[in-house]
Amino acid sequence: MRLKSENFKMMGKLGVIVLGMFCFGYALVPIYKTICEMTGINILALGDREIPGATPKLPANTQVDRTRTITVEFDANSRGPWHFKPAQNTLQVHPGELATVMYEFQNVQNRTMTAQAIPSYAPVQAAAHFNKLECFCFSEYTLAPGEKKQWPVAFVIDPKLSRDVGTITLSYTFFEVGGKTPAAPMTSKATTAAAVPDQKLGV
Repeated sequence: MRLKSENFKMMGKLGVIVLGMFCFGYALVPIYKTICEMTGINILALGDREIPGATPKLPANTQVDRTRTITVEFDANSRGPWHFKPAQNTLQVHPGELATVMYEFQNVQNRTMTAQAIPSYAPVQAAAHFNKLECFCFSEYTLAPGEKKQWPVAFVIDPKLSRDVGTITLSYTFFEVGGKTPAAPMTSKATTAAAVPDQKLGV
């Protein structure tokens, strides 16, 4: 009888332990989440907050003036027997908005050549507000016979541009390095003001 009594006691103790372990396991998930939220050690518990080591979300560009739209016209001129043109003729952009256009070039000669581009703008006052972040006019390029290239122009129009300006023409003249530097071109479309050359080649 005494042995049975001890067995029942042992079984009771084991039952209590099993029940305690079950309760602990059931409560472990909410406890774990609470601890992780307090310490920030669990990426899944961070939700929409910034994750350590991850690329931060970029804030919205509050400098973009969405109340205005500027039409940017792209023009290309070449001084020599090669092909040079923009991938598109016009682009609608908001002041303060980053935009990109591609220019295409092909050396159709049977010899290697090195060339560079000179930009110009119309109307004249637009030059000070047309900010290029990336432009092929910053460098000279050497192309083999028949070689084709595409170059980007990334730009932002300053929101301080006069509201009287609704259209800007960006024109490039591509010429062979070593020859006589050509004068800045007049834009192919009629404008009220002559284009002004960008003496800094990329401002």
